[in-house]
Amino acid sequence: MLPSATLATNEQLEALRARGDRVVPMALGEVGLPVHPLLREALADAAGSNAYGPIAGLPALRAAAAGYWSRRGMPTAPGQVLVGPGSKALLFALRLAIGGDVVLPRPSWVSYAAQASILGGRSWPVAIRPGEGGVPDPAALARTVALARAAGHEVRQILVTLPDNPTGTYASAETIRELCQVAREQDLVIVSDEIYRDLVHVPGAHLPSPAEYAPERTIVTTGLSKSHALGGWRLGVARFPDSCTGRRLRDRIIGIGSEIWSAPVHPVQQAAVLAFDEPRELVAHVQQCNVLHASVANAVADICAGHGVLPHRPAAAFYVYADFGTHRRRLERDAGITSGEALAHTLTAGHGCGVLPGAVFGDRASALRVRLATSLLYGVDDEQRQAALESEKPTELAWISAALEQWDAALAATTATRRPPDPKALQSGASAESAAGGVKGAGGR
Repeated sequence: MLPSATLATNEQLEALRARGDRVVPMALGEVGLPVHPLLREALADAAGSNAYGPIAGLPALRAAAAGYWSRRGMPTAPGQVLVGPGSKALLFALRLAIGGDVVLPRPSWVSYAAQASILGGRSWPVAIRPGEGGVPDPAALARTVALARAAGHEVRQILVTLPDNPTGTYASAETIRELCQVAREQDLVIVSDEIYRDLVHVPGAHLPSPAEYAPERTIVTTGLSKSHALGGWRLGVARFPDSCTGRRLRDRIIGIGSEIWSAPVHPVQQAAVLAFDEPRELVAHVQQCNVLHASVANAVADICAGHGVLPHRPAAAFYVYADFGTHRRRLERDAGITSGEALAHTLTAGHGCGVLPGAVFGDRASALRVRLATSLLYGVDDEQRQAALESEKPTELAWISAALEQWDAALAATTATRRPPDPKALQSGASAESAAGGVKGAGGR
């Protein structure tokens, strides 16, 4: 296996930092926010819990996760829930338990295809519908499965992401319904990775899940690494259908878990009960985080749009999928850039803006697309991150504003575009300078 593209990009950024350059870290999808005090206290209180516990997870946590899904329109019993050391480990165990080949959306999260490869299976990428990331186009899915099986391949699973990484968008209810119909016709298991479910930018917007339309064959996974910024806690949960398929696969995962992780970390499980029970303070915290994610992601998207590299605006999480296709001719002529990898290298090594090429997400190598993760722009320490979380205008904070300006300059240099000045912005800027005696505040852009 090749080293992670994310880690390789981070190493490039660290080298730039070491020589004193300013960098904009947009390669790693880690949530740069402090842990909520309630969760800190819950973990500390559970620190003495050193028993292995049940392989499937603590009963209290399975009950809390069942309540979480039931409140989202997916009635769930604790017996349908299984806990693991991160949703990534659960997805790997599911790949092993289901077997055969897997269909993936193109583009899709880097680990999906890698996990299939590790286990000796094949992944079949199927293009998404425009603006509906994370879900293969149902018509193209049906054709791909038919062709694969005709060639002797055993395709058993579709893996979808709702909302999506890398595009920051999500599929419509109609697309999900059509996907579920194809899954029934082709007898495919659907695994729906919904780790970003609570980070949809429009409050109250309905996020359709395949579990609503094909409950008998859909497994849903989630965790706390994105919604609660708990990536290092390594905890994930899976919801299995109340069907023969669901019970069979859950039993297989318990067997796999017994030989690999024995049991999820006990103190983390106890603290996670609080998170999945969703007390008012934590619900408000997640909502506050989501406002910040939407604000910064859309500010980055605005800059992209100003340089003609934004095909679809992000609708969830903290990702922007920038497409430089309109600049292909100039990029090839003036910089010799003909691939997403070369483009990402230029932006990272040449301008200090760490990004990942679309090819690592299964996109075509020639596609001039890069993924931007905006969640580490909030600050370099907990003081700055907390200030960003509490700010009504986080993009005007000095450190976030500086990162946005550097990204704007990187795009201007790479695409040779210069956005015309916004008369309203100039007017408000002049008023601010006049009021401040001609000196612009540190938080301005």
